[in-house]
Amino acid sequence: MFITFEGLDFCGKSTQVQLLEKYFIENEKKVKIIREPGGTKISEKIRDILLDKKNSEMSIETELILFSASRAQLVNEIILPALKDNYFVISDRFHDSSIAYQAFGRGIDLNFVEVLQQFVISKAVPDITFFLDIPIEEVISRKAKVKKVELDRIERSTIDFYERVRDGYLYLTKKEKRFKKLDGQKSIEEIHEAIIKEVKKIKSKL
Repeated sequence: MFITFEGLDFCGKSTQVQLLEKYFIENEKKVKIIREPGGTKISEKIRDILLDKKNSEMSIETELILFSASRAQLVNEIILPALKDNYFVISDRFHDSSIAYQAFGRGIDLNFVEVLQQFVISKAVPDITFFLDIPIEEVISRKAKVKKVELDRIERSTIDFYERVRDGYLYLTKKEKRFKKLDGQKSIEEIHEAIIKEVKKIKSKL
């Protein structure tokens, strides 16, 4: 099964990725955790370029193509081979992030971004995608607790940018049946329980 997690920065998805990994390990399942951008030697080098706050002059076109290049390498080198080997693959972000961040957030043509991502991911279509939704006010609150020097280039984005990104995720929630929207303000335990419940539903259908 291929499971992806999406949401605004500081939504808590990384915590849920770790909890789901623990759940699968405890149930003696083969599981592989990946993050985006990154996950391979080449992808990690691209990640360094993308998130480096010194690269403030990066164009939105360059950003989209770099994210896509990192993703393409991850798909071919890690994701598809792992799925073929019957692993549960869990990704902290995937192609939906480009729809939300680069199409809606940056304003790049939506149709172009969607076609590009279809090309990039090939057969690596998630079985289920968890969208941890939090209001913009909560993003601001959680962001304020992080030292500015620790924020990467994307996390330094403005409030109106995050509002557009959230609109992108809400668009995907309506469009994609695999999208499961969860209240990111609920307790960690409640969110985890909801995730396990949905995973069991999907697994029974595969």
